[in-house]
Amino acid sequence: MAGKGQSSDYAWVAFHLCLLWFYGKQTLAELRYSVPEEAREGTVVGNVAKDLGLDKTSLTDRRFRVVSGSKDAFFEVKPENGALQVHRKIDREELCHGSHACLMELKILVENPMEMHHVVIEITDVNDHSPSFSEKVQIIEIAEQSSPGTRFELHAARDPDAGLNSIRTYTLTSNDHFEIEINQNDEDKIPFLVLKKSLDREQKDRHVLFVTAVDGGKPPKTGTLNVSIIVLDSNDNRPIFSEDTYQIEIEENAQIGSAVTKVNAKDPDEGSNGEIEYSLSKTLPRKVYEIFELDNLSGEIKLKGPLDFEESENYKLEIQASDKGQPPLTGRCRVIIKIKDVNDNLPVIEVTSLSNTVSEDSKAGTVISLISVSDKDSGVNGKVKLRIINDVPFELKPSYKDNIYSVVTEGRLDREQVPQYEVIIKATDCGEPPLSTIKSLSFQLTDVNDNSPHFDKNPLQFYLVENNVVGAPIFSVSATDIDVNENAAISYHIAREGIENDLTPSFLNINSDNGEISALKSFDFETVKSFRFHVVASDSGTPSLSSNVTVHVFILDQNDNAPVILYPMSSNGSAEGVEEIPRNVNAGYVVTKVRAYDADIGYNGWLLFSLQEVTEHSLFTLDRYTGQIKTLRPFTETDEAEHKLVILVKDNGNISLSATATVIVKVVEPKEAFAASDVKSSAKADEDTNVTFYLMITLGSVSALFLISIIVLIAMQCSKTTEYTSKYLQEANYDGTLCHSIQYRSGDKRYMLVGPRMSIGSTIVPGSHANTLVLPDRRGTPGEVRLDVHNVK
Repeated sequence: MAGKGQSSDYAWVAFHLCLLWFYGKQTLAELRYSVPEEAREGTVVGNVAKDLGLDKTSLTDRRFRVVSGSKDAFFEVKPENGALQVHRKIDREELCHGSHACLMELKILVENPMEMHHVVIEITDVNDHSPSFSEKVQIIEIAEQSSPGTRFELHAARDPDAGLNSIRTYTLTSNDHFEIEINQNDEDKIPFLVLKKSLDREQKDRHVLFVTAVDGGKPPKTGTLNVSIIVLDSNDNRPIFSEDTYQIEIEENAQIGSAVTKVNAKDPDEGSNGEIEYSLSKTLPRKVYEIFELDNLSGEIKLKGPLDFEESENYKLEIQASDKGQPPLTGRCRVIIKIKDVNDNLPVIEVTSLSNTVSEDSKAGTVISLISVSDKDSGVNGKVKLRIINDVPFELKPSYKDNIYSVVTEGRLDREQVPQYEVIIKATDCGEPPLSTIKSLSFQLTDVNDNSPHFDKNPLQFYLVENNVVGAPIFSVSATDIDVNENAAISYHIAREGIENDLTPSFLNINSDNGEISALKSFDFETVKSFRFHVVASDSGTPSLSSNVTVHVFILDQNDNAPVILYPMSSNGSAEGVEEIPRNVNAGYVVTKVRAYDADIGYNGWLLFSLQEVTEHSLFTLDRYTGQIKTLRPFTETDEAEHKLVILVKDNGNISLSATATVIVKVVEPKEAFAASDVKSSAKADEDTNVTFYLMITLGSVSALFLISIIVLIAMQCSKTTEYTSKYLQEANYDGTLCHSIQYRSGDKRYMLVGPRMSIGSTIVPGSHANTLVLPDRRGTPGEVRLDVHNVK
């Protein structure tokens, strides 16, 4: 019998039990024991291990337990040695309702290996009840004309004990007129008082006797009935029933108050001696009086209380018909009422064991629960069909014994799709109409590490402004894992292998908990334009699963380089040069050209020239874009022979950086100019050689940067989705500054990467992706350039 609660190890045992049955490996055996009722708690009924022939040396690995039975556990088995003992007091009369054979069936589970054994225990009776009469006193009126041998039925005693402990005999106090006789009626002994000598009312009109009921116990127990006999004048005809035994069938759902049957007796006497009254025998079980009532005049039997086939299948009524003579005579008959079963009991589903949690990687056929089903009705009304009525990946498997089922997995489980299940089981009997019961089983799926961390995008692109703060976070990566608990706890690290000839990741550090990446150095756009690395996200499951993402980082330029003047440049390093021109030149004569270079790109590297200082504003003009110095008019005799021009060269960064150069213009007579031209041409050739050298270095660097940018952009575009398209456009470069730009389009936006040499007339505005610059449609006045660079966090 089961205990008061189901423990987790019980569910585990039940789980393996069903597995053993499913694969046909269980062993079945049946043992029989007997135990007397009222046995003390702890009384040993028998030793299951010994009776099964188990070796004592193997008992340390075997455990025993009762896995089924009534909810009120009368027996328990010691898990360690298999001793079956009484768990609580047993009252045989209460348990078996007076039946002769009182049997209890237990199912005992033996572990390691799992075996199921059936044990039948007979509850033997002890003499714990004394015989008792329903009434202490019985009055019998006997006519004095009664002849010897006349019999008078006495009240029968009742003893709940069975077998030898039930009533064995009746004894009567010693007297001259009466003796006792016992008739066996079915299972009952009915005592009769027999007149052995005629009565003489004139001598004695009242006799008092004592009838004693004795049971067969050792020692025997007794009960006493006081019989008072009143001697009357004779009424010589007793009522006679039309039938000695009436047999009736009635359905258990008959309405209260409905007629069951009608008995009929006749008495040939006349007057009051022939008037009959009906009554139920006073020796019937109490339940009969609660269910049936008898009309004492008509003899009609009606239902007084509800019938229940499951409680009793038939009732036996003893009915007396007494006339009103003096003394009255009585006739008797028996009414046997058979109860017909109707389908009035719902099936009962009992969960024998249930696993509250199931691993999502459980294989098909894994046992989740053991259930049993029962129906108190009989015949087809008690036959039950069981099925799962909702759409779940589980099925019912019948067990080795009727009405026991196991719930097993039918398909693959996935906690990430369905974290918990409710299995609804419907039990339907075969009655008409059928009755049903629904039972719901709920359990959770436990997680296994079957999902790797996932990055929403791969690869990732970030834009970082150069001169970043060392140690400060620059960006972060994030992955998700649809598992739970430690299986979803993600840690990050940077892969140090797999990137050839790129040491940049060694200057990065990542927070393993949140994926925040910080730089261990400050990047210089002029040294590193872009780099890439791999971030690995690993969960904490066992075994751990991981995935990686490629991160592309593009360094954005800041205005951190001042313009460098290439010409004029004197031997001592100062930006100063001397130009001699003939006095007779016309307006528009090109005096010289100031050349400068800025290592930055875009607006940061776009240079503008202006005259900061000049001796005569009407003589010279400076082109703000090319740096060419030209004459505004011819020289006159009154003009000075030497002029000083201070040229300011500045870039277009947000915080502009600048440099200055001084050009001394000497005005000479034409002949002197021609004479000096040969000398100057030699020096000019050397100067041009130096300028050409610097220009070649600059153009080589620009070309290399341009080629790298094209390759990076092509790789980016190849990794984009199909809806992401790029178009590269080569801008016409302004002649006079060392700038260039690369434009590309993505959707409805235009992007620009600006390096040395950039066209004028383009407006760069902040974009929406990190520090990328978005190039809108051209607007505004040609020649105006506006640069807005924002460090988007």
